[in-house]
Amino acid sequence: MNPSTAPATSFWYIPVASPLHDARSLSALLAGHEQALVGAGGHRGVGEVADAPGVPFYFVQTGGTEHDVLRRHRSRIQQGRGGPLLLIAHPGHNSLPAALEMLAAIQQEGRPGRIFLLKGKEDDRTLAEITQTARALAANNRLAQDRFGIIGPSADWLVASSPRAELVARRFGMWVKEFAVDELRAYIAQQPLPEDGPEFDFWDRAHGKDGLTREAFAQAVRVTRGLRALVQNHQLSMLTLRCFDLVEKDGVTGCLALALLADAGITAGCEGDIPSAVLLRWLWHLTGQAGWMANPSDVDVPKGELLLAHCTVPLGMVGGYRFRTHFESGIGLGIAGEFAPGPVTLLRLGGSNLDRWWGAEGTLVENRRAPDLCRTQVVVRVSPPAAGELLSAPLGNHLVLVRGHVQGLFREAFIWGTPGRGA
Repeated sequence: MNPSTAPATSFWYIPVASPLHDARSLSALLAGHEQALVGAGGHRGVGEVADAPGVPFYFVQTGGTEHDVLRRHRSRIQQGRGGPLLLIAHPGHNSLPAALEMLAAIQQEGRPGRIFLLKGKEDDRTLAEITQTARALAANNRLAQDRFGIIGPSADWLVASSPRAELVARRFGMWVKEFAVDELRAYIAQQPLPEDGPEFDFWDRAHGKDGLTREAFAQAVRVTRGLRALVQNHQLSMLTLRCFDLVEKDGVTGCLALALLADAGITAGCEGDIPSAVLLRWLWHLTGQAGWMANPSDVDVPKGELLLAHCTVPLGMVGGYRFRTHFESGIGLGIAGEFAPGPVTLLRLGGSNLDRWWGAEGTLVENRRAPDLCRTQVVVRVSPPAAGELLSAPLGNHLVLVRGHVQGLFREAFIWGTPGRGA
C-alpha cells in the first residue's frame, strides 16, 4: 500500500486488570506496551468508551478479567453495536490464559473474535496486525454509511453480476436506490452544451485526441455535469451506470463522467456492475485510492499474465492519457490511460450473496494499445495458480485493480464484513 494514500489508523483500546494485582507495578511493567499502542494510533479509554461507536480493543493486562470483558462485550451486542471481540494479551500476569478463555466463550456463542499477543514495544508484527484490523473495521463501518445509486439495471451480459438491491443493502448495511436511465437523461437535458469550464483542462492536457472533436468532448462534459447533478441531488457517494444505454440511444458515453467522478471521491462503476462498484468503494475506504474496473481480455496461465482492458479509467491513476472513440461503438469518448509499472492487487467480489472473492497480488508490467480491445490496456503478472483460477472458477467478468499489495487487508475486511461476523 502506498503510505501517502492509506487512511490514518485510529482505534480505542481499553485496559482491563484485576484489582488483586498491584496497579503501580503493573503500570510500570506494561508502560512499553501502551507506548507502542499509542504510537500505532491507539487511544486509551476507560469505562463508557466500551459502549462508544467503533469496535474497541480490550487490553487484557491480567487474569481475573474474564467476566468484566464479557459483560462489556455482551452489553455492546445488546445495544446493537456488534463486532468481534478483540483482545490484546501479553505474556505475563495470566493475560493470555484469560484471553483464551474469553475468546472460547464468545466462539461457543457463535460470535467472532481474535487475540493479539503483544510481546512488547518492539513487537512490530503484532502492532501491524492490530492496525490492519482497526483499518479493516473502520472501512467496513464507512461502507455501511454509503449511499449507492444504481442507474439502470445491470447490462444484459452481466448474468453473474446482477444481485438485487435489497441483497446489497442487507449484506453491507448501505443505503441503496435504483434510478431509471431516463432520470439521468433528464439531468443531462438540463445542462447546456458547454463551451468551457474546468473539465476542459483535461482536454488540453491529453496526449492525443484520436478521432475526436472538441464538440464530442463537450458532449461528454454535458453527461458529466448531468451525472454530477444527480449525485449531488441524492447525496450519492457511489454509483454504477448502465452506460451502454447512453451509447446506443444517445450517441454519447459515460466514460469521462465516471473517470472524473472517481477522481473526486465518488466511486463510479460501469455497465451497471454492482459487485464491482461495491468492491471499488470498499477499496476506497481501505486504501484511500480509486481503483480501476476492467475486463480480463487474455490470460496466459503458464506465465501468470493477464491482459486487462476498459474504455474508462480514473485519470488520477494514470500518468498520461489520450482521448479516443469508445471501442465497441466507435462513437463518443473513451480514455486510453498510461499506467506506471509497479505492484498492484487484482480483486473480484462475487457469489450469489456477494459472499465470495478472488484476489491476486502482482506487478503491472506494461501498457498496450491493441486496436481490437477497449482503450486502456495493461498487462499484469500474477502467480500462475491465481491466473488459472480465473478460468476454472470465475466469479464474473470484471476485475478491480488497485495500486500496492493489499490482498491481506481486503481479506481481513471481508472476514469481518461477512454477515454474522460483525462489521
